[in-house]
Amino acid sequence: MTGNGRRRSPYSVSIGAAAALVSASLLTGCGALPGATGGSREPITVMTWAPEETKATNMPGMPAMAQAYARWVNSQGGINGHELRIITCNEGNTATGAATCARTAIKEGAVAVVGSYSQHGRAFMAPLEAANIPYIGGYGLSDEEFTSYLSYPVNGGQVALLAGNGMQLAASCDRVALVRPDSIAGDYLPPLLNSGLAHGEQRQAADIPAAEDAGEYTAVATRSRKRAGEERGCVTAALGERTAHFFDSFRRLPSDGRDIKVSSVLGSVDQLLVDRTGGASGPFEGAYITGWYPDAGDPRWEPMKQVIQEHAFGDNRIDPADAGVQTTWIAYTVLKKVVEALGDTEITPGKIALILDRGLRVNTGGLTPVLRWRYEDMLGTPGFPRIVNHVVTFQVVRRGRLVAQKNGFVDVGPTLLEARSSRA
Repeated sequence: MTGNGRRRSPYSVSIGAAAALVSASLLTGCGALPGATGGSREPITVMTWAPEETKATNMPGMPAMAQAYARWVNSQGGINGHELRIITCNEGNTATGAATCARTAIKEGAVAVVGSYSQHGRAFMAPLEAANIPYIGGYGLSDEEFTSYLSYPVNGGQVALLAGNGMQLAASCDRVALVRPDSIAGDYLPPLLNSGLAHGEQRQAADIPAAEDAGEYTAVATRSRKRAGEERGCVTAALGERTAHFFDSFRRLPSDGRDIKVSSVLGSVDQLLVDRTGGASGPFEGAYITGWYPDAGDPRWEPMKQVIQEHAFGDNRIDPADAGVQTTWIAYTVLKKVVEALGDTEITPGKIALILDRGLRVNTGGLTPVLRWRYEDMLGTPGFPRIVNHVVTFQVVRRGRLVAQKNGFVDVGPTLLEARSSRA
């Protein structure tokens, strides 16, 4: 947990390990995007980090989306005349990597960390706070993203997805088995799912911890199917990138005659995964999926898709249906609005944080509710008080496509408030 202490001035540190983590392909001199045309004002530098090439979850599309975004705004003269310079960093799914990325952001003079992914909030947030650098639009995995006074989340994080997934399953399942990471972060998920399930007749899901980096999950799949019950049983999994491995093991189990529904959350299952596992004839046909944003086919994503088409240069790391890519787009939408609102003043970390604290409204084109981070805009529940966007979407796989199961957003704020005891 972080307190509400006074903000401190930025400083630089020297770290020998940073060079291996910074994406050299983006840096020219001090970090300018190659080919950028920029405006007449001082450039602004930001960082986006995510894990890449690890044995657990990898999110290469997030820094790749940041690169494409910078090419787009710089081709138009920058943001309010400022060239946008991007530094990327491989967080490596480790606390050491996350801390090193944060210190690299400080060393390179980043005014913000934007649209990034890490579950090691304790490791990265402390250095950012010491340097007064805001963290805008993290993926939502760590406690610190929802407690630090310098974090500005754009979604409700994993907690909103799990509570929403419980609500989505409550109407269709008599019994649910939850397969989740055997980790500290994973330990928080069952109570959140159960808070959503409480909207139906079921009260408790069977909790089945599993290794995040396993190659196959036959034993775990067998346990989950057994715990799903005899009728109207459901198995939901939130294992990140390894969710595909789990459901592959699940579908290979010998048939026992039961029709067990499968479910997950966006970030663990997306359209790309549905496609490569067989589409309409694959294991996810009929699956219930809970997301933060509208489904990938929604026309509100067209501006992002156009930027990807014109400025990503065929970069296959970027999948427009990926929740990490979508979160990065929304986070950079916030940054753009902030820089424009600051006008002619020098862009500094402190000024970015101040204008957000004072209630700057950010319209994301309907991809989220209007975002604002005043004290009165925050959910305020213990454990994740800084949630300002506590809506989710219910989706389902029909004929091999992820589509809306229910139109519009579903507010899980009251459910999260009821789940406060889960964060004890």
